Amino acid sequence: MNSRNPEAQSPWQKILGIELSPVSHRERLISALGGFIGLLLVFALSRSLLDPGAGPILMLSIASSAVLLFAVPHGALSQPWPVLGGHLVAAAIGVACARHVPDPLLAASLATGLAIGAMHYLRCIHPPAAATALAAVLGNEQVRALGYGFLVAPVLLNVLIILAVAVAFNALFPWRRYPAFLGRRAAPAAPAATGYEAISHEDFVFALTQMDSFIDVSEEDLLRIYSLATGRHREVAAAQVAAAGLPA
Repeated sequence: MNSRNPEAQSPWQKILGIELSPVSHRERLISALGGFIGLLLVFALSRSLLDPGAGPILMLSIASSAVLLFAVPHGALSQPWPVLGGHLVAAAIGVACARHVPDPLLAASLATGLAIGAMHYLRCIHPPAAATALAAVLGNEQVRALGYGFLVAPVLLNVLIILAVAVAFNALFPWRRYPAFLGRRAAPAAPAATGYEAISHEDFVFALTQMDSFIDVSEEDLLRIYSLATGRHREVAAAQVAAAGLPA
């Protein structure tokens, strides 16, 4: 969400979708540190446990996952099921296309499209997983020789490593929790300010069906944003009343 008035944005900022999110320098540095530690551990463990020729190509998709896990740990696309399910489903589809579609370009394109559709239906949309599908199709001879074993090593192994690092790393910072469910338990959304109607689960379901598009934010986070915004409105109103010397 933008911290500035949208009308203050330049036309190019609106067209390009430049997000003016009020994220602190501390948060940005923590995200970068998490990505560094996560990938370092994945590289180190993969090198010691896997065939050196089978792992590197998968690092492209795991590095992309690290962006979501450490920069957007509360996002819907970053949660454990999208990460785990997305990579495994995409890997399975990629191996199948590599084995049954002779033309590499057609196989790669088909694997990407099928992976997107499968992730949609299985509710595990995770954009970096598309690169996992491509890795299965366009990988070297060692990757192709693995067949469906590619799903276990290196895919499953690397995904479990990066998920474990994300849980441990984000737990070091009180305002971060991964999975996001842990943060919701620790800090439940405050009720909306007096004078504002509560938004129900059915209201969100209806609104999302009208938009008919995947939104990368959870219902709980939307409720929390709403309660914080209405709470701020109440505080501002109370301050104005106090400044005017009127009874609350």
